[in-house]
Amino acid sequence: MKSSVEAPDWSAIPRPADDGAASHLVGMRIPSFRLPATDGTIVDLSALPGLVVVYAYPRTGIPGVENPAGWDLIPGARGCTPQSCSFRDHFAELKGLGVSRLFGLSTQDTAYQREAVERLQLPFPILSDEPLSLAGALRLPTFQTSGVTLLKRLTLVINDGKIEHVFYPVFPPDRNASDVIAWMAAMTQ
Repeated sequence: MKSSVEAPDWSAIPRPADDGAASHLVGMRIPSFRLPATDGTIVDLSALPGLVVVYAYPRTGIPGVENPAGWDLIPGARGCTPQSCSFRDHFAELKGLGVSRLFGLSTQDTAYQREAVERLQLPFPILSDEPLSLAGALRLPTFQTSGVTLLKRLTLVINDGKIEHVFYPVFPPDRNASDVIAWMAAMTQ
């Protein structure tokens, strides 16, 4: 399935800068936290064997509901749906490269996330870090808007519970899955 969501003109969206907020992550072990998933399971990323890819994003919108004021002017905020659709569209390729599990991650609650999983027909679950427990323990980059703390967009490649690679900042978001695939393919050569 190809994306049914049109990506914006990325040249009109502010590009996020590499502020170094994720530079400490490579080599870290994932701490043990039980995160609720949209498929009804509880996931502890630290306990998953093999290659796991987790793409973190600020928030998905709901069709017909306005984004927070100034959303498109926040560098890196726009693009959560195109990013998720990109991972959906490249899911089989990622599996073929040895990814055992793929997850989205946001601070939205599971009920909110479930709407996006169903609407976008995602073949993988999204994890909720609503209390920012994992984000705080890993010191993931965040930003605030409209009184809410959200994750900055990044992607973690985890191998047996240890962060092997980080994509940060991610821009444009709809290329994130392709960038992960290119990196993984280069690592296997």
